[in-house]
Amino acid sequence: MNDLGPEDSPRWQFVESEYRALMAAYGYREIRLPIVEKTELFKRSIGEVTDIVEKEMYTFEDRNGDSLSLRPEGTAGCVRAALQHGWIHNQVQRLWYGGPMFRHERPQKGRYRQFHQLGVEVFGLAGPDIDAELIFMTARLWRQLGIAHKVRLEINSLGSAEARRAYRDTLVAYLQEHEAALDADSRRRLHTNPLRVLDSKNPAMQDIVAGAPSLLDALDAESRQSFDSLRRLLDAAGIDYSVNPRLVRGLDYYSRTVFEWVTEELGAQGTVCAGGRYDALVEQLGGRPVPAIGFALGIERLVELLDEDRLPLARYRPHAYLVLAGEQAAAHGLRLAEQLRDALPQLRLLTHCGGGSFKSQMKKADRSGAQLALILGEEEMARDAIGIKYLREDRPQETVPQAQLNDILLPVCASA
Repeated sequence: MNDLGPEDSPRWQFVESEYRALMAAYGYREIRLPIVEKTELFKRSIGEVTDIVEKEMYTFEDRNGDSLSLRPEGTAGCVRAALQHGWIHNQVQRLWYGGPMFRHERPQKGRYRQFHQLGVEVFGLAGPDIDAELIFMTARLWRQLGIAHKVRLEINSLGSAEARRAYRDTLVAYLQEHEAALDADSRRRLHTNPLRVLDSKNPAMQDIVAGAPSLLDALDAESRQSFDSLRRLLDAAGIDYSVNPRLVRGLDYYSRTVFEWVTEELGAQGTVCAGGRYDALVEQLGGRPVPAIGFALGIERLVELLDEDRLPLARYRPHAYLVLAGEQAAAHGLRLAEQLRDALPQLRLLTHCGGGSFKSQMKKADRSGAQLALILGEEEMARDAIGIKYLREDRPQETVPQAQLNDILLPVCASA
């Protein structure tokens, strides 16, 4: 678990602001969910024989003896909340959320034990059109962030539960023929969660995985038709993708469409966004059957992919730095700063506090990244004026009446 410093937060704010704007543009509404849930929720939804539940959850007993867990992902809590509050009975809901998740796993590049996700969940829509919309949304986000050239889309269909059970028997029979060559993890999964063997990242396992029967060949007719329709929608929209029959996702609740956006720039763990359909989960957690689909993306990984020269960092820097030379100027300057903020709500103004020489204040003004230094000293006080030094332009310093300051600052606010 790691801290996020002030030099890093603008990158996070950029990702979060672009995501928030995207959600509004598509008509999705925000929900905020608790970080702690009952452990049983994750066992019932994610699956007791998944890595997350078996090895990665932070689980503890509270004073009442109840088993609680820090949330390892957002979908289970979202479904729990939707059932508890009656959000999805005979309704269509397009929801989004964000915040920290927790998994006790080996830290890797862009992967921490406390990590942050932005997620979407849609309830009440069964057709491939909503599957396509979620993929369109994510593709648009990559363009807005300037990372579209760094990620690629993989899709697959897991079919219905019945088709998957039949495929599981075929897969287990194949893997048993090669059991001696399986690694320890795959042997453990062979009789508990054999589809996860297809997701093995062990290089020594890749030939076995490549030779396994394809799940796409075992799809039921309805799932195949839905998957073909999704592919036609992606083709019509010009979305590049590849079909990966080994893409199974790590959670038990997925069915039919699954997808991942992956990159080669973050090492072995290259998934930056993943999702899929989970039509049986609402019923599994005690509700009436409701079709559902969602995705989650990792903020840490997206931040790693951002290009510095494409980041609009100017929007997080002050427009102006108010330099206050002298005791009287310091007292008046605080009032002046508040008046400017009242008149120009969009103004980002950093007011110097703590005293110090004029020279040291000017150095701080320059280091702040501000476009202007507003200089208020005894001479300016006597004339009811203020000095303006252009820190990012080759222009002479000038002194203007304080009454004109709003007009001077207005275009500066509008430019960045």
